[in-house]
Amino acid sequence: MTHNIEGNKRWLALIVLCMGVLMIVLDTTIVNVALPSIAADLGFSETALVWVVNAYMLTFGGFLLLGGRLGDLYGHRKLFLAGITLFTLASLACGLANSQVMLVCARAIQGLGGAVVSAVSLSLIMNLFTEEGERAKAMGVYGFVCAGGGSIGVLLGGLLTNLLSWHWIFLVNLPIGIAVYVACLALLPAGRGHAHGERLDVAGATTVTASLMLAVYAIVNGNEAGWLSAQTIGLIVVALVLLGAFLVIEARVAHPLMPLKLFTLRNVATANVVGVLWAAAMFAWFFISALYLQRVLGYAPLQVGLAFLPANLIMGFFSLGLSARMVMRFGIRKPLAVGLFLAALGLLLFARAPVDGHFVADVLPGMVLLGIGAGVAFNPMLLAAMSDVDPSDSGLASGIVNTAFMMGGALGLAVLASLAAARSASGGAQLADTPAALASGYHVAFLFGAIFAALAAAVGGALLRPGSQATQRERERERDDDDALKQSMEQSP
Repeated sequence: MTHNIEGNKRWLALIVLCMGVLMIVLDTTIVNVALPSIAADLGFSETALVWVVNAYMLTFGGFLLLGGRLGDLYGHRKLFLAGITLFTLASLACGLANSQVMLVCARAIQGLGGAVVSAVSLSLIMNLFTEEGERAKAMGVYGFVCAGGGSIGVLLGGLLTNLLSWHWIFLVNLPIGIAVYVACLALLPAGRGHAHGERLDVAGATTVTASLMLAVYAIVNGNEAGWLSAQTIGLIVVALVLLGAFLVIEARVAHPLMPLKLFTLRNVATANVVGVLWAAAMFAWFFISALYLQRVLGYAPLQVGLAFLPANLIMGFFSLGLSARMVMRFGIRKPLAVGLFLAALGLLLFARAPVDGHFVADVLPGMVLLGIGAGVAFNPMLLAAMSDVDPSDSGLASGIVNTAFMMGGALGLAVLASLAAARSASGGAQLADTPAALASGYHVAFLFGAIFAALAAAVGGALLRPGSQATQRERERERDDDDALKQSMEQSP
């Protein structure tokens, strides 16, 4: 399903869609800076406080695939508006929360709304922009929002918490959500899905959602419960069994939630593998570098946000223009591989950042390389994940690539944080929190993050095709249309 919007209206619609996505991306990180204030106000213990973050991640990761497929079946705009409404109302509940239970429950509902918005927004953009050059530019804007939104969230979270209170990190979503809803009604046509005669694959939806939620739960609690504990291993085993059941169901059901033939498309499969590795590296950079700046160099929350600004500005410069031109000239494979290789170099620079480091000498060079790498690589990776897919499956493909990012990021961060903690504690528990021990642990995490990014570069560079089946199909259709027009002109008197 393509949306018949022309001219500037499409670009206005893109801006509105990206504003909705930005809200979702911001809320994955904006809360981190405010956690100490939330704990003091609502009386959270150290172990209970983690659920302010985990409740959001749990439902967000669990419902991405289902949200994408519902968009394909019942209309992308309808699901996007439903997701924005749910997310905005949940943000209001978070902002007004006066108890631990209310805040954690509202965060879980936020994650559900965020999953739906994230899953269908990419397919909406792909269907708005069908011409290759314009699609590359539009994906650059989307990529900038996704790549830069996390670090913007740290800056905004520090500002709102310092100037007002932690409640406002959630309440700020209300005017944005209302504006996005109204603008989408005005700009996007009410396109229908293709649910005519199709039933939602309830068994598939149940098994994959339960599998993803259990996997996310096991991952985000792995450090606390222990990676080899009965709880963690048991949950992962159950998640894998449910995933196996899901694959069996999808191979047999008439109208599957996720047609397995999608993974026979080489670019789709490769882009999702790259997405898992890249997300693990990006999460390592973002979260571990924020910890290094705060706990080793002694930066305040607002200073941490400002430290990420160079990377954000560089990402914006590449994502909003230069990356699209690179894709048009070199295709998706070379920019992806080069961008991820530069990101790996940036992480290697962080892996040597000293205890008494200085911003210009020890932080800025890595930030610059990571900003360039993310700005160059994100656009071609998303194009690779979506461009081989038929429009009727675009919501599903969007949900899959978002799930790959979510699972890769959560698993990568949990593993790398465990490696960092183990390294920091290797000199004894009493020395584990000293700047030298912390820096030593962070170095290990950055090193493995660099390895993940380098692997992603190698996989993408070796396996991605220069072109896409979807682009080829469009060109063949255009040629057929031209031939038909010529024949009709020749036959006319």
